[in-house]
Amino acid sequence: MSERVRQALLAHRTRLFGYAMSLAGDREAAEDLLQDCAVKALAAARVPADAPALRAWLFRILRNAWIDRGRRLGQVALVALDEAAAQEAPDAVCDRRMIDVVTVRQALGTLTPAGREVIALVDFAGFSYQDAADILDVPVGTVMSRLSRARGQILAAVAAGNVHPLARRRGRLGA
Repeated sequence: MSERVRQALLAHRTRLFGYAMSLAGDREAAEDLLQDCAVKALAAARVPADAPALRAWLFRILRNAWIDRGRRLGQVALVALDEAAAQEAPDAVCDRRMIDVVTVRQALGTLTPAGREVIALVDFAGFSYQDAADILDVPVGTVMSRLSRARGQILAAVAAGNVHPLARRRGRLGA
């Protein structure tokens, strides 16, 4: 059973890490979340039988690890995605596409945690609405409304010029 989980972790590592980055905001915290997810998944007594359910289960474990980490720290840190992107950007000149990516990532940082989660699952990780609903433990309609609201907020923030590439911001839940 743990061999199936190990294989699934390897197969989905890139997407799990991307989701962890969107939640945690920096590489070190994302790696910690991915490790927590792997430890919990490998230690689980019951594992979903089919591959799609196993994949969704891994993402749910990762999400729960993020929530647990936030509780331990007394907060759930909002992602400073612009800083994460800046660490990976070339030193010299960024082309227009990179600036656009950074701008959108910064706009993501203005969303609520629920909005970022659904964007990360559907738009970045490629989950269907139903799979995202299963991972988040909410109805499909809630996923659809959160996604619509989050996409609208991103477009509005970018169109209004409320986000600036490579600007430094840091936010915390409730702050």
